[in-house]
Amino acid sequence: MEASKMTKHPLIIEEWNGSSSTKLFKTATITFSPSLQIQRSVNGFNHVWRRFLDAFGFPGSVTPDYVPFQVWDSLQGLSTYIRTMLSTQALLSAIGVGEKSATIIGATFQWFLRDLTGMLGGILFTLYQGSNLDSNAKMWRLVADLMNDLGMLMDLLSPLFPSAFIFIVCLGSLSRSFTGVASGATRAALTQHFALQNNAADIAAKEGSQETMATMIGMALGMLLARITTENPVAIWFSFLSLTMFHMYANYKAVRCLSLDSLNFERSSILLQHFIESGQVLSPKEVSAMEHVLPLWTTLRLSKSAKPLHTNVKLGLRVSTLDHSEMANFLTSAGSFYNEAKYLLVERKGTVSVVVHKDSTAEDILKSYIHALVVVNLTVGQKSLHLECQSWMDKHYESFVQKLKLAGWKAGRLLSHSIIWKAHWSLGEKTD
Repeated sequence: MEASKMTKHPLIIEEWNGSSSTKLFKTATITFSPSLQIQRSVNGFNHVWRRFLDAFGFPGSVTPDYVPFQVWDSLQGLSTYIRTMLSTQALLSAIGVGEKSATIIGATFQWFLRDLTGMLGGILFTLYQGSNLDSNAKMWRLVADLMNDLGMLMDLLSPLFPSAFIFIVCLGSLSRSFTGVASGATRAALTQHFALQNNAADIAAKEGSQETMATMIGMALGMLLARITTENPVAIWFSFLSLTMFHMYANYKAVRCLSLDSLNFERSSILLQHFIESGQVLSPKEVSAMEHVLPLWTTLRLSKSAKPLHTNVKLGLRVSTLDHSEMANFLTSAGSFYNEAKYLLVERKGTVSVVVHKDSTAEDILKSYIHALVVVNLTVGQKSLHLECQSWMDKHYESFVQKLKLAGWKAGRLLSHSIIWKAHWSLGEKTD
């Protein structure tokens, strides 16, 4: 009886292979009616070839900006590895490789000083800018590669100035140490951004494979270029500078492809200003076309437009730096405008400073910063508009945050530097 049912209704099982639900390939069809039949859809070579490509392919769950970023990132990496062969050749020549007059201990000492300078530079850079890398990942990603270009330029210059060799190579090593710290930290931040389904490990593994392949190709092309341009300084410098210009362009295009959905100082300022004017919230892609990828001071000099709102806000004011009049205003604000808030706003010297409560949460810090931006935006001349700004926050802040979330923004926290100065205040009961 069961056999007859199976004959009338054959059982069909399909076998699929792939790294994600969107990249599956049917490899076999198994039919039982009544005998067992297996029909393979692909041959063994194609299966192995797909598995090989999968190690270098794109993960299944990534943001739309991942593919264009990786294309430009691979191209800039390729140009870097080609130039590395030229700069390394020049550096070894300056140290004295191949010359009878060169000593092993001398070359070792020079290499030691070079590496030591880089290690110390990396530590100092981390102390000075480590907490700022998350909030400005695009800018520091670009700056890191520019510093790497400067480091390779120093290596290429080192044979031309034998008397200043140590100073030049140490300066180059210092530049590359900044690159190592900034590039590694921003890479981690971008990997988290690309991971839509907490698949950061998968993305990091695929990026590692892509970078390894670009390294091997770049080294091979670099060795070929170094051999062709040997004993020809004009050809070496022309090749190096041409590749450097392409490297800078590819890096700029790579960071411009990114549409980060986290809130930092500048993105919050752009979003709030547009919301106040129109009542609507921009998407991450729209904001990415408006924000700066170079340090702000480099672009403000070239532009005659007004300063962005966030340049007039300081987060994490140290209370003991206030003078007597500012302290009086601070105490008044603590007892009136912000008696229940986890932050205080202080206007001083044309800026709005935020005093953060020691018990404040990530949501409180975001709210304090938005409130400070509202004060900067609504203040006319020297007139203080605390009541108007507080009224705006009461009416529109929750709506603003909800619209941010609907537009695809991570509105739970503000990416900022580490806030090391906080305060505590409370209203004591009156005593007779």
